[in-house]
Amino acid sequence: MHMNKNDNTPSKTETFSDIALNIITRQEHNISRKQISDNALKVLYRLNGAGFDAYLVGGGVRDLLLGQQPKDFDIATNATPEQIKNLFRNCRLIGRRFRLAHIMFGRDIIEVATFRGHHQEPSKNVSQQSKEGMLLRDNVYGTIDEDAERRDFTINAMYYNISDYSIHDYAGGNEDLNDKLVRLLGDPETRYREDPVRMLRAIRFAVKLDFDIEEETAAPIEEMATLLQDIPAARLYEESLKMLQSGYGLETYHLMREYNLFQQLFPTIAEFFTEDYSSPTEQMLDLVLDSTDQRIEEGKRINPAFMFAAMLWYPLQEKAKQLMETRKLSSYDAIMEASNYILDDQVRTIAIPRRHTATIREIWQLQTRLPRRNGKRAFRLMELNKFRAGFDFLEMRGEIEQGDVQHLAKWWDTFQNAGRNMRQAMVADLDDAGEGHPKQRRRKNYRKKKTKASS
Repeated sequence: MHMNKNDNTPSKTETFSDIALNIITRQEHNISRKQISDNALKVLYRLNGAGFDAYLVGGGVRDLLLGQQPKDFDIATNATPEQIKNLFRNCRLIGRRFRLAHIMFGRDIIEVATFRGHHQEPSKNVSQQSKEGMLLRDNVYGTIDEDAERRDFTINAMYYNISDYSIHDYAGGNEDLNDKLVRLLGDPETRYREDPVRMLRAIRFAVKLDFDIEEETAAPIEEMATLLQDIPAARLYEESLKMLQSGYGLETYHLMREYNLFQQLFPTIAEFFTEDYSSPTEQMLDLVLDSTDQRIEEGKRINPAFMFAAMLWYPLQEKAKQLMETRKLSSYDAIMEASNYILDDQVRTIAIPRRHTATIREIWQLQTRLPRRNGKRAFRLMELNKFRAGFDFLEMRGEIEQGDVQHLAKWWDTFQNAGRNMRQAMVADLDDAGEGHPKQRRRKNYRKKKTKASS
């Protein structure tokens, strides 16, 4: 924590000496209004027509300058949220920590934020900071200059002015774009303490844009990574999806791990890390994240539950093994109980929603049921809602474990693509070979024995 020299109170959020406005005229940049969504232009023009400043800001400007199509168009203005709401019937105000206006155009949402000011202005007091220097609530309004100082990275501190189509670059962001650098505004340690998630964002932008992290920006990350433990688990869940399901998950994981960030989000998985990345857990991480990246590139549907089920499978297996040895549980019971341990540990850092943990359990449970294929079991298993996810995961396990698991995955692949007669023949072959049968469990008889008096 940064302290004042004469006392033990946390220092105020700094103003940055390296902030200096550089106006890039329309003739000097490549952004055209044709590249901006019609709905974003409507909002910009209406705000400007009502006498307010209106700027396209942040990632939208950055991506347009890089020749990429932005996913979202965010707007910054000197209008307050209430003034914005008065201008737009289709406006909804959201947020407590950050008061934002969402302008709704069907499914398209244009986010509008009022310029943010400095925390040390008590007259605008809606700001709170933790003893570690982390911002807890942050609704301080200010000028565009102050707003630029509050941006996290230089490449996000550029504003496209709808009134004259110029770009206001406050921190050398355009130069860093040309140099392919992710650079924090201000003192990195202070900025990371204000919001530790900025460390994750630095990694995400570096991978997404194929940039390097500027030296001073990168230097404190590994040591300060533990600050992520102070972030609410619900927020880290959302951040984990941005990191691992963005189309660059495999590369992102490796860079996160290099900076000790992945270990904070997934401590249970990190226990199985090796120097040469050779453990089954690490092999599965590479396999499932690479598969996720490919599915995103091909425009296929992805499910966070499948990814988490794969990532946590081998820690689950190790826990189940311990339970079988120490408590003499059956394989099935050990898996079921181990799933409680593993998921309870994980949701403490990443708040995986219940709808996903339920699916994770189903995928895991199917791994114990897929070997049991005799009689009508194979046909019934294929009718289960999560059968396909369970089978896909079995195939991944086969790539790593080989042997019986790979043989089982190939059997199920053939069975799915076979006609009914061939399927029945495959099951009959299992019966003849004595395979695919469930192990018989000895059932306890809880019925009372009849006594002579009662008979």
